Amino acid sequence: MKNQAIIQKMTLEEKASFMSGKDFWTTMNLERLGIPSIFLSDGPHGLRKQAAAADQLGLNASIPATCYPTSATVANSWDEKLGEELGTVLGKEAVSQKVNVVLGPGTNIKRNPLCGRNFEYFSEDPLLAGKMSAAYIKGIQAAGVSGCLKHFAANNQEYRRLSVDSVIDERTLREIYLKPFEIGIKEGKPKVIMSSYNKLNGEYANENIHLMREILRGEWKYPGVVVSDWGGSNDRVKGLIAGNELEMPTTGGDTNEEIVAAVKNGTIPESLLDENLDRLLTLVFDTSKAIPENNQPVDKEAHHLVAQKIAEESMVLLKNDHDALPLKSQEKVALIGDFAKNPRYQGAGSSIVNPTKLDRAVDVISQYDLDCVGYERGYSRYGKKRNWLIQKAIRLAKAADTILLYIGLDEYSEVEGIDRSDMKMPKNQMLLFDKLASLGKKLVVVLACGSAIDMEFADRSDAILHTYLAGQAGAKAALNILVGKVNPSGKLSETIPFKYEDTPTAQNYPGKQLTAEYREGLYVGYRYADTANVKPRYPFGYGLSYTTFAYSALTATQEEVRFDLKNNGKMAGKEVIQVYIRANNSKVYRPSKELKGFAKVGLEPGESKTITVKLGKQAFEFYNPATHQWEVEALDYEILVGSSSQDIRLRGTIAISGSEIKAPVPYTEIPSYASGKIQTVSSGEFERILGRPVPQSTYVYYKKNRLVVEYNTTVEQLRYAKRWVGRAFSGGIRFAIKLLRFLGLRAMSNTLTMGVLHLPMRGLAHMSGGMISMGQLDGLIMMFNGRFFKGLGKFFAEGRIKSRKKKTAIKNA
Repeated sequence: MKNQAIIQKMTLEEKASFMSGKDFWTTMNLERLGIPSIFLSDGPHGLRKQAAAADQLGLNASIPATCYPTSATVANSWDEKLGEELGTVLGKEAVSQKVNVVLGPGTNIKRNPLCGRNFEYFSEDPLLAGKMSAAYIKGIQAAGVSGCLKHFAANNQEYRRLSVDSVIDERTLREIYLKPFEIGIKEGKPKVIMSSYNKLNGEYANENIHLMREILRGEWKYPGVVVSDWGGSNDRVKGLIAGNELEMPTTGGDTNEEIVAAVKNGTIPESLLDENLDRLLTLVFDTSKAIPENNQPVDKEAHHLVAQKIAEESMVLLKNDHDALPLKSQEKVALIGDFAKNPRYQGAGSSIVNPTKLDRAVDVISQYDLDCVGYERGYSRYGKKRNWLIQKAIRLAKAADTILLYIGLDEYSEVEGIDRSDMKMPKNQMLLFDKLASLGKKLVVVLACGSAIDMEFADRSDAILHTYLAGQAGAKAALNILVGKVNPSGKLSETIPFKYEDTPTAQNYPGKQLTAEYREGLYVGYRYADTANVKPRYPFGYGLSYTTFAYSALTATQEEVRFDLKNNGKMAGKEVIQVYIRANNSKVYRPSKELKGFAKVGLEPGESKTITVKLGKQAFEFYNPATHQWEVEALDYEILVGSSSQDIRLRGTIAISGSEIKAPVPYTEIPSYASGKIQTVSSGEFERILGRPVPQSTYVYYKKNRLVVEYNTTVEQLRYAKRWVGRAFSGGIRFAIKLLRFLGLRAMSNTLTMGVLHLPMRGLAHMSGGMISMGQLDGLIMMFNGRFFKGLGKFFAEGRIKSRKKKTAIKNA
């Protein structure tokens, strides 16, 4: 062990104390052995280090930091160097704010467009998500601090995320949901990864031996630290056995005592505790070297310009009929929409950043060669119909030749902890759009949201610039594209369907009770749309430019693809080239094509370049659940080079040697998977690829609508508790959520939903910072299960025990 000399000097109790946080954001320290505390901070797209009382829900203001575009936005750049540049400036800000671990990036797959946290994730494709994750981590860790790849693994819905069981067959798990983590870990080499809240195939991710020991530590040889998501530890001893070094936040010493007891009674050897502690101390000492004693201020304006550059590279031009863009010199424009004045530039929840400055279209449009006739709000931000706002917008629009309409989803519609209910745009915004579209003016939509939406307005727009969530400098980035100072080069990192019913998981998302069944298998996003011939509104990899590109002269081998790319237009531009592979006549079910390589290439007008994209054996592998290994099937493979998943410009076929595969499951037994039409997969068919019976998905009642309350019963489930105490508690929380929403207090309503309603009972102790002990929780559970007075007595008795322990600890300190 690297830190054996120090560990040998520590008592068992001291060792155990390091396995959970000192408080909400920092680790334990031990002055007598020179072990410092380190600080962990939220930060996928900017740091959120709180100066006052700590919380995870985004209630308290944080120290100002640059708010960069979110991961969902940056993924549209398809530019690994740009991702690394973002990571580099993020790492510098971490050092400046004395942050040792930046809790990001998140690399979970965008399985369904309604996931409330999609804005924080890169893509529906594992290769793109993995490559961008690795790039972020390389940049962050160049400063000597650590990135943190999260949430490991299969955390693809927010509803009941702390207790739902993700039921996934092994092949789908390996090829889709673990692949971005595998790439991020092997190429980015993060010092920390974060385990997810959910169960995975019956075991909580944080204590899942197959996931954490066999795959992460065994196959991938990961040497770093695993931290639990905040409040995400279910059984601390099982987590330790699985290799979870750090439980966050503090539990007031409760789980430390569990570890000590487990060592003393022989449940775990002390050497296992030492092994975990050694990895944690390595992280502590390595990252502490990067943190100076005195603050090192960063150049805020320079970082703001980096944020602007990243936004410019990441915005996607979805439509540009009749060359509506770029806008001409002195074009007479009306600026309409609340987002033009109060931009939607980031998500909500634990990732909220307090920006160092914020560009607004209404403030910066005067810097451009445009004749702006004015600004009107046009709609109420949070959905209320205001006819007078519409009428004022119409009057302004009539005075202009072109309408710049800023619309999208508000910050309470896309939020951690809560999934969206549908893909619809706000009705009041669509009413405004209808009125403006009827004027016959040029109508340019500037769209802001973090995930796919129903773009019913697309057909009647002249141009659409999708900014996603573009960070604090997004307003100028968008205007630079609108006027042609910047040639748009972003391409969609996700499929945008015509309607929600066109998505592969429309029938079974989210998992409502005990499980989330991944019946669609490999068919996520474009893998489904292209195989099942479901036409999307905008395909994966799609995006327009102000110039055009020609592809030619394809040559391909197993190791690489080469071809020529030429800019045929009159403006310098960048093209995202994409290499897909199709397996012909495979004996195992596969999507019609899969992304296996990509590159972003800049060309001057008339310039040509020969492009090389590396492939290698891994591009042709699939995971064989029958042999439990990655294999290459001996086949002819089509090489498809294109500008999007559905705009293939070059084709070739190569023969690849490999194994003669015996189908793990015959096609005749899985017809839905063979055809790709998987929206209504039967339980029997799902069981064939799952390899076991489908687990029970509904709550287990001991009689009608009554269940036994235990540690993983959520506050919402208490509505089914045996006695009135639990039902009243749950009912009060649910009533408060509805009342707050009715009163327009959506932020507080969302906070209660995310932080209380779906919280398991154990979370009442684990997230209370020691205010409620596990013993007191046992008393509450007794009360909820019908033993009111016995439970009440235990609650107060355990409270007295907790107080005595606290006094003793203070006395001995």
